[in-house]
Amino acid sequence: MSLKAIAKELQLSVTTVSRALNGYDDVSRETRARVEAEAQRRGYRPNTFARRLKMGKIDAVGLVFPVRPAPLSNSVFMEMVGEISHELARYEIDLLLMADDDEADKHGFMRMVQSRRVDTLIVAHTLDHDPRLEQLQRAGFPFLALGRSQLPRPYAWFDFDNYAGTYQATRHLIAQGHQRIALLSERNNQAFITQRRNGYLDALREAGLSDAWLRVVPPSRRAGYNETQALLALPEPPTAILTDCNTHGDGAAMALSYRGRLEGDNRVALIVYDGLPQDSIVETDVAAVIQSTRQGVGKQIAAMVRQLIAGEDLSQLQVLWQPEFTPGVTA
Repeated sequence: MSLKAIAKELQLSVTTVSRALNGYDDVSRETRARVEAEAQRRGYRPNTFARRLKMGKIDAVGLVFPVRPAPLSNSVFMEMVGEISHELARYEIDLLLMADDDEADKHGFMRMVQSRRVDTLIVAHTLDHDPRLEQLQRAGFPFLALGRSQLPRPYAWFDFDNYAGTYQATRHLIAQGHQRIALLSERNNQAFITQRRNGYLDALREAGLSDAWLRVVPPSRRAGYNETQALLALPEPPTAILTDCNTHGDGAAMALSYRGRLEGDNRVALIVYDGLPQDSIVETDVAAVIQSTRQGVGKQIAAMVRQLIAGEDLSQLQVLWQPEFTPGVTA
């Protein structure tokens, strides 16, 4: 079944039908919907190989993520990856996962770059000074950074305002009268972790409060549980706890619940970044810093990737999303 048959049936030009099926923005939403419906009715599938040869595109995007710490165990990250993949698939673009050791002398994903087996890369969990991004800039290869970094030239990035998330949450706790506020912070040097930690520290500093209850721990339920128990055993325990990831946030919630300190007049205020995981056994409505819906994030990143492949101005592909604070009953 050819494009000509679809064009004839809908009384459109072959060019319009082709651009609609390839997701070009100059085709109206209504026209695209008509073309896609007719193509589906006829069982039409585009000749992907021929299109790739003609357009010089691979229709594949690589997602580079670090080996340590492994984000694949993070439900928030995996939900986001699923949405990106689902959205790109609507435009016949494949998403390839690439594990990388950011401390290695040679990055494995560069083989994909040098052989041009992907059109662009998405680089997750960036560092403040990220050798992966620096290498891609030197190679002149397009990439979208999930997180901001210090680079000599403009680049495409998508990020959440991680600093604002913990800053606002800490300010909220201070306004509630808390003076001993703990932070369970991830033990790594990725940019978003540094930003979340700095938001907490700056809010305390502005209020003249101590950061003596800051703890740097692995992003696991066990670490969150054990560190919360240790904090509660101090001569001057914190009256509030903020966690910068939801896995040790879940552990903290379990520890507080076990001690009867998650609810009631004697509760320790708890705020969990990203909220408790869906598989949490804690049923209390815990306060949270929420970044966005995974679907919204997936659509935004996928759209930026398509714009990047199309060669749009990098300075126009820089998006910062603001987090939202939901108080719950624990803060």
